[in-house]
Amino acid sequence: MKPKHIFISILAVLFVFPLIGTFGQQAPNSFSIEVITTFDYPGTGNSTLPQKINERGDIVGIFLDSNLVSRGFVRFSDGSFSAPIVDPNDTVGFTEGRGINNPGTVCGDYATSDGNTHGFFLSSGTFTEYDVAGALSTVVLGINDPADFAGGFSNDDVIFQAFVNIGGTITSFSVPGASLTLAYQLNNSKQLTVGYYVDSSGILHGYYRDANGALHFPIDPSGSVGTVLFGDNNRNWVVGRYADSSGVTHGVFFVPPNTFFTFDYPGTTFTSLNGISAQGFICGRYVDASGIAHGILARTRGTPSGNEAGTEMKAHASPSLVTPLNRSPSAWGGAMPAR
Repeated sequence: MKPKHIFISILAVLFVFPLIGTFGQQAPNSFSIEVITTFDYPGTGNSTLPQKINERGDIVGIFLDSNLVSRGFVRFSDGSFSAPIVDPNDTVGFTEGRGINNPGTVCGDYATSDGNTHGFFLSSGTFTEYDVAGALSTVVLGINDPADFAGGFSNDDVIFQAFVNIGGTITSFSVPGASLTLAYQLNNSKQLTVGYYVDSSGILHGYYRDANGALHFPIDPSGSVGTVLFGDNNRNWVVGRYADSSGVTHGVFFVPPNTFFTFDYPGTTFTSLNGISAQGFICGRYVDASGIAHGILARTRGTPSGNEAGTEMKAHASPSLVTPLNRSPSAWGGAMPAR
């Protein structure tokens, strides 16, 4: 598929509601999201799953080929792509690019034949392996400019805990009662770390951790039956996705403590927003009718209000673009950790 250079202005239709309450008064808002372009990692049948974007406009992500082999990639700000990123210790065809900072360091994870995962950093062509001490599995999911990073680890491959590594000091944490807690990104100021957790009923919820280490949860837009928060920026803007009871997955833009904008790429029933830069550029994906995922580069217009009780935004649909998707697990990226 060739990139589509399109500008889809997503106007806000706002519904004011408490975080765990019901819809209330409807009000206008000037905030919008515009799709700049869509893109695909080169190759027939590849699913493209962007993960994070830095201030230079470089996007790190994952692509899955027709055999479901997973490789990392970087899409540079000029639209060109890196060669596939494959950790040299990957023995099973599973390497993921998860984060990128302004100096260009990529973080991610890879799998080995024993079923465990391990973190890595890639800088100037050199891989550096990373495992939390004593852990069987480690994933590194986000990195900021000072090279602080976030992710998750497990000592038994049953319970996953989140962690942040700030200046070489690891702090682990979990939402109480969760079987899995993962940290996906911390911003440069360390004011905000975001991610998701799985509760005792197997339901996914977003959370955020503030500068004092306090966890705020659950973070769920109204109507969500499963929420994942993937990225944040230095303005404390957060992006992710949630699923509703009808099986539709929506991109979500969140301003703590309780303001939500829901973004749907026109004509599809799966949209995910995964990374956001300080300038308000967003990377993510949508899934087409054949189950193939395509990358999205978008940008925000205006400034979202964080003072509302809560908001929701819907896209104007354009049925000519795509039709409802075939729910391919490869396109959905439904593995844990979510992608």
